[in-house]
Amino acid sequence: MAELVYRPVIGLARTLFKVWDLKIDCQGSENIPRSGGAVLVSNHISYLDFIFDGLAALPQKRLVRFMAKESVFRHRISGPLMRGMKHIPVDRKQGEAAYAHALDSLRSGEIVGVFPEATISESFTLKSFKSGAARLAQEAGVPLVPMALWGTQRLWTKGHPRNFKRSHTPITIRVGEAMEAPREQYAGAITRRLRERVQELLEAAQRAYPVRPKGADDTWWMPAHLGGTAPTPEQLRAAQAH
Repeated sequence: MAELVYRPVIGLARTLFKVWDLKIDCQGSENIPRSGGAVLVSNHISYLDFIFDGLAALPQKRLVRFMAKESVFRHRISGPLMRGMKHIPVDRKQGEAAYAHALDSLRSGEIVGVFPEATISESFTLKSFKSGAARLAQEAGVPLVPMALWGTQRLWTKGHPRNFKRSHTPITIRVGEAMEAPREQYAGAITRRLRERVQELLEAAQRAYPVRPKGADDTWWMPAHLGGTAPTPEQLRAAQAH
């Protein structure tokens, strides 16, 4: 069936990337299967991450169906687009329906994109992973494909204004080798291995990133352990506790 919405949206995104003069460095796309189901698993640091995750699958001629919070589907602009691209709405109070929808998509040979941290990481470090991605891969009998993004937080993230100026912002994307999710293994153990893989890819993306903060007022997008001024996970937890 023709992708009447998805492909024009991809064209629009590519045009915007040129307008914004983004410097995209994507490596590892060949690890995404050319056919059959797979769960694409990424870190989450920006509102735009799903666009760049999807971009990594295009060299393999694959379109990714992302699991996204249900409120995005209710928005008057994004809603029709999300439904037209066959993304999967997630109502956190009734997660079973989204899980079943994703499972059907995987079994029909689709790639499903998952952010196992569930929300954007404001520290720009990896949060704990929920086990849903591993359980989906196990039940559908498909591989997990880990990946990591870096630089997307500089465009638009939680608590900071959008930056869609022609700013030559580098975006680094790293896709790792697919990993199996055997049914007989504990989903928690698979999830731990998966998080370790994503962490390795994130560190590789950070090492490859070609720019550093321009000055003291430009350190917000760097995590504290790399010398930046983003809040630490401990600071965020303390703030939420109050």
